[in-house]
Amino acid sequence: MVDLSTAPAPAALLPKLHRLFELSAAKIRSIENGWRPESGSPVFTAGGRYTSRGWTEWTQGFQFGSAILQFDATGESEFLEIGRERTVALMAPHVSHIGVHDHGFNNVSTYGNLLRLMNEGRIPEDPWQRRFYEMALKVSGAVQAARWSRTADGGGYIYSFNGPHSLFVDTIRTLRALSVAHALGHTLMGENDRKIPLLERVALHARATAKYAVWYGEGRDAYDVRGRTAHESIFNTNDGNYRCPNSQQGYSPFSTWTRGLAWAMCGFAEQLEWFDTLEGHEETRAIMEKAARATCDFYLENTPPDGIPYWDTGAPGLAALGDWRSRPADPFNPHEPVDSSAAAIGAQGLLRLGRRLKEERYWQGGLKVLDTLFAEPYLSTAAKHQGLILHSVYHRPNGWDAIPAGAKVPAGESSMWGDYHAREAALYLLRVIEGKPYLKFWP
Repeated sequence: MVDLSTAPAPAALLPKLHRLFELSAAKIRSIENGWRPESGSPVFTAGGRYTSRGWTEWTQGFQFGSAILQFDATGESEFLEIGRERTVALMAPHVSHIGVHDHGFNNVSTYGNLLRLMNEGRIPEDPWQRRFYEMALKVSGAVQAARWSRTADGGGYIYSFNGPHSLFVDTIRTLRALSVAHALGHTLMGENDRKIPLLERVALHARATAKYAVWYGEGRDAYDVRGRTAHESIFNTNDGNYRCPNSQQGYSPFSTWTRGLAWAMCGFAEQLEWFDTLEGHEETRAIMEKAARATCDFYLENTPPDGIPYWDTGAPGLAALGDWRSRPADPFNPHEPVDSSAAAIGAQGLLRLGRRLKEERYWQGGLKVLDTLFAEPYLSTAAKHQGLILHSVYHRPNGWDAIPAGAKVPAGESSMWGDYHAREAALYLLRVIEGKPYLKFWP
């Protein structure tokens, strides 16, 4: 269980936040100087160097978005130029990518951050650039919304790259592409010029995720533990009936892959903030709040005291660690890896939910996670290592993660999504501490 009693005051984290962005600058420069676009998007490190390997090109937005966040935090113009130039030159295929659900990851992290900076007056107003960013975000949201499967209960969901039968828990966080497109006044046009409201699909997808990907301890099945999540929910595409949970990257359908849990924590909390700006939608807000509370509670109750989770709470090797919930996580243990990327994502969910609900439990939980994450052995201080946050895990079942010589489980490596979300969480907290505009994704 996360030890909330040792959570620092926000201002006490300022030295760690500044240190993180100092180290981050060199990491971004190193990747920029050594990476070649034709090699594919950088995904995770092996031996401290970023490599490309993925199911889809879902991490490129995190690469360029990291440079934009670096400028946001420090004002260093070189990083704005990296982020802006690479976005314009290389991100267009992601805008119209009809084969993935990851539009929020790629396009809100790039075009969306650039538009946000313009709206905040952090970069000069340019009507043509504004139109360019807005058009990219509108198209991205519409393409995401078009990946639509209907459920037997009258709802529906944005289906994953696995196909129309598949609802990923991840998508609740990348759903913000669709939200931004709606906020910009866009509508998806269907057959016979039928207008398909984007906001309706945001709400229905959020409700489907809350209903099928999250458990509430209400007797749904024999493994119904409140706050547990499934990576994937499977449906019969002929009639829309739910069939079963599944897991692509976790240990099993009936255990909790902690990065999927973190996507839900952050995604629901962030969508709640946006829905608070809209008229109505009381039932959808209530559903999302129930899911956000349950997942954040599960994280706090099933993560070691220092706030860093193991990669899956049902992973079989955890039994060899004894009472692993009662002592700090050990990234070098020989049985199961931790996942620092889940901590980076989940911390932001805890902070956002805590602020929205005015509940210290969640706020303190987020601070505790970041206090640990932004220090060694998780903060990468070695100049030759391109990663920013160490001990991230990508795909443990497939064996994709690098294992150090002489070790039995992955350790010591970084991921593009973990590094991006560490920067985003640091920027979020930095703005809160310094009284700057609240970090939000919508225009």
